[in-house]
Amino acid sequence: MNSPRAQGRGVITATIAAALVLTIIPLPDAAGPFRPPWTLLVLLYWSLALPTRVGVGVAWVVGLLQDVLLGTLLGAHALAFALAAYLTIQLYRRIRNFPIWQQAIPVLLLLLLVSLVLLWIRELMGAGGVDWRYWMPAFTGTLIWPLVFPLLRFLRRHYQVN
Repeated sequence: MNSPRAQGRGVITATIAAALVLTIIPLPDAAGPFRPPWTLLVLLYWSLALPTRVGVGVAWVVGLLQDVLLGTLLGAHALAFALAAYLTIQLYRRIRNFPIWQQAIPVLLLLLLVSLVLLWIRELMGAGGVDWRYWMPAFTGTLIWPLVFPLLRFLRRHYQVN
């Protein structure tokens, strides 16, 4: 029989895997810049809901997986995701008390911070500038946060992930 701890680990892993799949699904060229940062949104949720189970280490590993899947510089997403997870864990008591629509503001700031860190790494590598479309995933991620949060909360409660 599976222990509740093992079952919770499976749900967390499954949601992160689903987010990684959503990250690499091909989109039309016009929709590509508007793709939400699925993996980061799922990590932010689990860091808010279970900060003792999904922390900086998990974010680092998931960031490395995303780097491998996207073919980006190894460690770029890992660094950015670990920073976002650290800040989320430091502020989770405050953020969790907000209604979902108010949680979207700190989520937007965290998504923009991750984009800024990735842009900084990109500039260090000499990869040229970006245009306004670079920042769009942060805004689309903020817009879908009120949908992602209740869905993941439902899964957490349904499978009794503690």
